[in-house]
Amino acid sequence: MQIKSTRIESIDILRGVVMVIMALDHVRDYFHYGAFFSDPTNIETTTPFLFFTRFITHYCAPVFIFLAGTSAFLYGNKKTKPKLFKFLFTRGLWLIFLEVVLNNLIWWFDLSYGFIALQVIWAIGLSMVVLSLLIYLPKKLLLVIGLTLVAGHNLLDKVIAQGDSLDSIIWYILHQFKFLPVGDGQMIAFAYPVIPWVGLIVLGYCFGSFYTKDFNIKVRKKWLLALGLSSIALFFILRGINIYGDLVPWAIQDTSTKTIISFFNVTKYPPSLSYLLITIGPALLFLYGIEKVKNKITNFFLVYGRVPLFYYFLHILVIHVIAIIGLLISGDDWHKMILDSNAWKTGSLATGYGYSLFVVYMVWFGVIALLYFPCKKYMIYKANNKGKWWLSYL
Repeated sequence: MQIKSTRIESIDILRGVVMVIMALDHVRDYFHYGAFFSDPTNIETTTPFLFFTRFITHYCAPVFIFLAGTSAFLYGNKKTKPKLFKFLFTRGLWLIFLEVVLNNLIWWFDLSYGFIALQVIWAIGLSMVVLSLLIYLPKKLLLVIGLTLVAGHNLLDKVIAQGDSLDSIIWYILHQFKFLPVGDGQMIAFAYPVIPWVGLIVLGYCFGSFYTKDFNIKVRKKWLLALGLSSIALFFILRGINIYGDLVPWAIQDTSTKTIISFFNVTKYPPSLSYLLITIGPALLFLYGIEKVKNKITNFFLVYGRVPLFYYFLHILVIHVIAIIGLLISGDDWHKMILDSNAWKTGSLATGYGYSLFVVYMVWFGVIALLYFPCKKYMIYKANNKGKWWLSYL
């Protein structure tokens, strides 16, 4: 069935690709042995294949947030600034609510909400709220703000807060990854400090100018190629110099493989300049290459890219339920998949549980196939009901 849409397909295809890749990381979270108590980027314990499995999913959050800014610009290009402000502000608050109430429930299945993780949906929501206030500024000033936040935030890496004072909590929200015990046995994870994410969504908003109706396609492709290659080149220069651009410098290891892993082991929490360069750069090259490509493969990814929020919550729920089913089939204790605060504190998360990476990839393929038809059905529904305002919040 052909869907008529004014949406830009290359952007939705890229978003769809990263959404599919994102599911791989989340399947690994729930299925791979050691996922709950080991780090796939730990040079001493990881393997090249495991590191690659984690590294490839690094592209998801930055591309998703960058394109959220681009989508905001394209949406606002047809609206007045006050209407765009209202949409971004209210949708941002809605996403924050969904993160705290819905996302934490389906991630942990803990009705007591003993562990609250503020993750990517939170970061997008808070970044949208900030963007709603910034859209009234001149475009050139927005570009300066975005570049400053993305390129300069690593200057703040040495500022370390402690405790649960208001000042410390504000700093955790802005720039420091933190697990913070609160109340009686509860915990909050400030997993996505927002300063660099705000910078990225602002740059994505500015990037939307390349996709206005009258913008020359050849000029756009030249910019995509130049910006993509420049970002990658700057990553290798900064990482090679090894002085600035990431919280953790790389180091020569006892094997070449470990040295390569160390070089590419960039910081995500918060996302370093190096991390953003090596993720956004290739994404821009992808947009350059996919500009006029349309076939069954791009149509497949288009489905996921046009219903990102629906897909996000659905895929987490499905993966978590399948993990429980796997425990039941194997005769293991399904309560291992009730991930409450006590399990996090005691380090007893899914003890003795897990499967090989081969199983992880097989489950990933199955999840993507399972979600295709409900996502496609919802995509068609959205396309045929554009007058329903609430669909823009889902």
